[in-house]
Amino acid sequence: MKKLSKDTLMSFVNYGIVILFYIVFQILASTGNLSSTMKGQLIPIVSYVIMALSLNLVVGISGELSLGHAGFMSVGAFTGAVVSTALTDGIPNTVVRLLISIVIAAVMAGIAGILIGIPVLRLRGDYLAIVTLAFGEIIKNVLNCLYVGVDRRGIHFSMNSTGALDLQEGGKVVINGPMGASIMKISSFTCGIVLLLLVLFVIQNLIKSRHGRAIMAIRDNRIAAEACGLNVTKYKLIAFVISAAMAGAAGCLYALNFATVAPKKFDFNTSILVLVFVVLGGIGNMTGSIIAAALLTVLPELLRQFQDYRMLIYAIVLVLVMIATNNEKIRGLIKSIGKKNKQESSGKEAA
Repeated sequence: MKKLSKDTLMSFVNYGIVILFYIVFQILASTGNLSSTMKGQLIPIVSYVIMALSLNLVVGISGELSLGHAGFMSVGAFTGAVVSTALTDGIPNTVVRLLISIVIAAVMAGIAGILIGIPVLRLRGDYLAIVTLAFGEIIKNVLNCLYVGVDRRGIHFSMNSTGALDLQEGGKVVINGPMGASIMKISSFTCGIVLLLLVLFVIQNLIKSRHGRAIMAIRDNRIAAEACGLNVTKYKLIAFVISAAMAGAAGCLYALNFATVAPKKFDFNTSILVLVFVVLGGIGNMTGSIIAAALLTVLPELLRQFQDYRMLIYAIVLVLVMIATNNEKIRGLIKSIGKKNKQESSGKEAA
């Protein structure tokens, strides 16, 4: 019998973690053992896990530092808000409306990724980080000045005020500048898990594909990759655009879970938070990104009983995890335990 490769085995482990997460929380919800606070955290957890996975595709697989991921998330969030509102009368089914909104949000975020990526990905290192950071802040400020309304004539845009939208009777203001978007909550935990599994499938298959190997070759040695005839900008753009589209889908799922969402939610701090998930989970490690994003998203809520000290405890946990993951002795101990277990299992098979 042919043995599964390590990468294939880890792919199945990632799917198993997500499915187990879904089953456990569904059981807790059906038996009444899940608090309302935790119920409200389920979709944000899924959204941030998708964000961490998508950023890991850029930071871990492509080897580029992006600090504007919240900008793509905001594009998806506000696109989803407009699309879902515009389709309310035409498509009463909330699941279909949610799926259409996610697809369009991902496409719009992907287009934004192309527009930003073409000039930006020719830069390297700190320059790339600074430009992507600027992009995120520009998007946030544009959304602060954006007014969008929907009526029977269609969608109306303005950069001045809601009065300039000239809506007919019965029209609705969807995006009200710095006040943010007013949304009908249609996100569901099940749709979020399906989206997360789809994101995992795309990323893991991309990594194992010819394009994925080319992207990692460029990350490891750009000069050698260019000498072999690889188009560096093309492959970096592929990873960047796919990552942006996934962030847009996550933003749509996140925004449609709330009655209102403001542009200030998608600022520099959100980009740094997602980067923290990636770093603590392990750069290039998809399993670590899933676990780190889930735990660190829910941790502040679990520490809420400590009131003023909860963010201090949260910061201490981050520092301790960072020390542990970067300590050679601890990593060596984990590796030795893994080798010992492997030797024991092989010994049992031989016996």
